[in-house]
Amino acid sequence: MPNVIVLDNIAQEGLALLETAEGIEYEIRTGLAGDELQAALNEFDGAICRSGVRITSAALAGNRKLKAIVRAGVGTDNIDKAAATRQGVVVMNTPTGNTLSTAEHTFTLMLALSRNVAPAHASLMAGRWDRKLYMGAQLADKTLGVIGLGRIGREVAKRALAFQMRVCAYDPYLTAEQAEQLGVKPVDTIDELLPLCDYLTVHVPGSDETKGLIGRDEIAKLPRGARVINCARGGIYDESALLEALESGQLAGAALDVYDSEPCTDSPLFGQPGTLCTPHLGASTEEAQTQVAVEAVHLLVNFLTTGEIRHAVNMAAIDPQTLDAMRGHLDMAYRLGLLLSQWHDGGISTCSLSYRGEVANSDTKLMTASFCVGLLSRAIEDVNIVNAKVLLQERGIQLTEHASAEMGAFSSSFAATVEGDGNSHSAAGTLFGASMPRLIRLGEYRLEAYLDGTLLIFSHEDVPGIIGSVGTTFGAHQVNIGQMSVGRAGDAQGGQAIGVLNLDEAPADAAIDEILQHDSVHGVSVLELPPAGERPAWLG
Repeated sequence: MPNVIVLDNIAQEGLALLETAEGIEYEIRTGLAGDELQAALNEFDGAICRSGVRITSAALAGNRKLKAIVRAGVGTDNIDKAAATRQGVVVMNTPTGNTLSTAEHTFTLMLALSRNVAPAHASLMAGRWDRKLYMGAQLADKTLGVIGLGRIGREVAKRALAFQMRVCAYDPYLTAEQAEQLGVKPVDTIDELLPLCDYLTVHVPGSDETKGLIGRDEIAKLPRGARVINCARGGIYDESALLEALESGQLAGAALDVYDSEPCTDSPLFGQPGTLCTPHLGASTEEAQTQVAVEAVHLLVNFLTTGEIRHAVNMAAIDPQTLDAMRGHLDMAYRLGLLLSQWHDGGISTCSLSYRGEVANSDTKLMTASFCVGLLSRAIEDVNIVNAKVLLQERGIQLTEHASAEMGAFSSSFAATVEGDGNSHSAAGTLFGASMPRLIRLGEYRLEAYLDGTLLIFSHEDVPGIIGSVGTTFGAHQVNIGQMSVGRAGDAQGGQAIGVLNLDEAPADAAIDEILQHDSVHGVSVLELPPAGERPAWLG
């Protein structure tokens, strides 16, 4: 009989579901750490936790029993997902349960910051009537900038519009059509967004890419007297830059619910005039905690009794034989998704996939999911082949698939086209042998290029001297060309062409500028793909 350990306190409604779950035993053991936690995890098939316990690689070391961990909440920072994957442990979260509570807390902080609620309350409790000291600002007719328009960002935007605010938003996957439906003004870059903001809120995942996303340079681009809010992840704002901006008057206020290091009980920001700080309360409502507890129990019970996997953040629900047979094709599809996410570099509204030849008879759903992972992984945290398609659809991206067993120039090929904001980009790939993905088409150009490492794509006129000129430029800048491929749109000479170079390292801006100065070169893009042989954790 499967057994479950509950490692943190969860809502009673969740425990009641465990109590009545047929064929499931459970125990509550909170406050575990170190050897005690490691030993406990070796006794159970499944675990439910919140943010109180830290499930590290040491806690999972040598585990041969645990099959799944479910986090009753969104963030899985307290779980070593790479270690869990190596141990064959599925990690799932509950991404929808706290959406409204976090959006409401964001708005609570924005309102309280604008009306000086915290200092006015403290003043009155101290026996003072300092009414004139706490002149506030109304939200109506102000502009709210939102970075990240996922589930929570969209709910914040809805509330801002209800308060008669103007909403401007940056999200790399937001199309003009989606922005119009939401009633927000889209911008192409964060730098374009910042000067528009009376208020700025961030709703992006915590990652290396978003660490220090808003620092000194970015804060300087905000209008003087702007206010900022963070209910997402600590570290997205540079806290030292926030302090300097508050002291200089560049910022009129900063409201924080999350911090670089948590728990945080001592910060130079605490007590600073214009600050409002809460101890990570975004999901701390009775409703949110009930929802995430119930959802967590459902996820774990369904997995242990039926094998169903939903909202996994580290691996896929496929058997080893299927994975071994398709690993090369999944890797190729993933790399094509990564390539198109960078080459298109804009909002995406539709995505069309085409399978041709032998691969059309395989499990194309897995390849579709793998492509979606590549397409989304630069913008979304913890995306894998289990949740990628759902996340794509949640962002309003329409996905179509077509399969034909008829062979073309290759025994199997996979093609993808992404469209959005009036632009369209397409690419196709195939697999050489069992593990060598190759790029065989970019747009209308046929070619054969390696799908790994640093790729430089340059469009040019099909005239003599171009390749030599590009090679000479990179030689002068000490950039080595590992592989090279050039493609024409058709068989005729003298038209338009495209080149793909696999470089040993990313070129300096000066080298790119020099190539662009060539009269016959029309555009250059530098894309980063994984090195040859490197695969994401969920692919094994």
